[in-house]
Amino acid sequence: MNIHFTSLGCAKNLIDSEQMLALIRAAGHQITADPAQADAAVVNTCAFIEAAQQEAIDAILELAELKKTGSLKRLVVTGCLPQRYQGDILREIPEIDAVLGVGSFPDIVAALESPEHHYARFADKNAPLPELDRTVTTGPGWAYLKIADGCDNRCAYCVIPSIRGKYRSRPMDAILAEARTLAAQGVKELILVAQDVTAYGRDFRDGTTLCTLLRELVKVDGIEWIRLHYLYPHEITAELIDLIAAEPKIVKYLDIPIQHVNDAILRRMRRPETKQSIRALLATLEDFIPWVVIRTSLIVGLPGEGEAEFKELMDFLREQQLQRAGVFVFSPQEGTAAAEMPDRCSQEEAERRRDAAMALQERIMEAYNDRQRGHTFKVLCEGRDEDGRWAGRSYGDSPEVDGQVLFTGDAAPGQFSWVHIDGQEDGFLTGHTVKIDDKGSRDRFLYV
Repeated sequence: MNIHFTSLGCAKNLIDSEQMLALIRAAGHQITADPAQADAAVVNTCAFIEAAQQEAIDAILELAELKKTGSLKRLVVTGCLPQRYQGDILREIPEIDAVLGVGSFPDIVAALESPEHHYARFADKNAPLPELDRTVTTGPGWAYLKIADGCDNRCAYCVIPSIRGKYRSRPMDAILAEARTLAAQGVKELILVAQDVTAYGRDFRDGTTLCTLLRELVKVDGIEWIRLHYLYPHEITAELIDLIAAEPKIVKYLDIPIQHVNDAILRRMRRPETKQSIRALLATLEDFIPWVVIRTSLIVGLPGEGEAEFKELMDFLREQQLQRAGVFVFSPQEGTAAAEMPDRCSQEEAERRRDAAMALQERIMEAYNDRQRGHTFKVLCEGRDEDGRWAGRSYGDSPEVDGQVLFTGDAAPGQFSWVHIDGQEDGFLTGHTVKIDDKGSRDRFLYV
């Protein structure tokens, strides 16, 4: 059977997709990129915010049309959308033949091969994570590594705990075994993902922490970079900061979602931080981790945010000059506390605030890029751009959310090169490769 696969949403969802792909291939089926040539199709969905839900529904409906006009005979929908709307999705979109909740994706082959129309499986979303092989679809040279799933933070605007379940850490032995497998496949950068990587091990109640895991991961031969997504501000300990600062393999790039800085808005969000604690954390990171790059995410338009609160956020961005930031419009989600809060601004006003914050952040990023001119960075090459130049990432760039380094010279996809920065172009750094004759000379370069 030829199967077309669509994966939507976050990196954690992508890993679920990669495990399903491995199961499908192990069962003897073929994967096709062309849905018109497929006998069956799978859509692994996100349902975090309204835009993600609409993207998933549009993808499902497009494939549903192929059931009327093409060879497509079976349509399977998996992940967060059916988990969230399991009582409605088959009724609302009758063209769907099977649905699998977030705890049932290992049943993908059965869902594809079953003759049953409206096949549905919703296993315990709080169960331990399945340990399965996966077909890595990222790279070259890098891969995501899921260390936990679910969340216990219960932020007022977020539906993830109700969809993905409670926080569950993967056993450390399983993570290390997968890291060694990925390294043997040529992976040089591991991007650790969970809804909150800083909470890793807490559910084991045996003293295991993220630091425990990192001290073992850095020993894996072949892995040169370890990147952390996402670190919740109140969970970042002095021990973790010291480890990141001291360990060369842990890249000095930290994705820390702060969401806002006005104390009243943070309380409404049910976030334990304050503006003062966020400022203190950022100052500590800059003091102890030279050349650290901080990425954050911000929400504008939450009920209660007026012009004064938004101005405070903008002033904070100007003050801190954070190198990376994504700004999102508040999306009220059914079943969350924030969806019921009064004093919400209009959608148009929220979008204006997002655009203003992003315009400011673009100027901050341009200034940051200008400061990189004349420096040399270690860059993981990912391939060629449309003009034939090499394209890769420095330690300050995470895939799919940040920019790239465009450069000329000797390089190969999936390998590291040293790139001397001579400018920027449309938000991307530009440069050319240089040679390093001996290890001692590396002291002259910014990031090893």
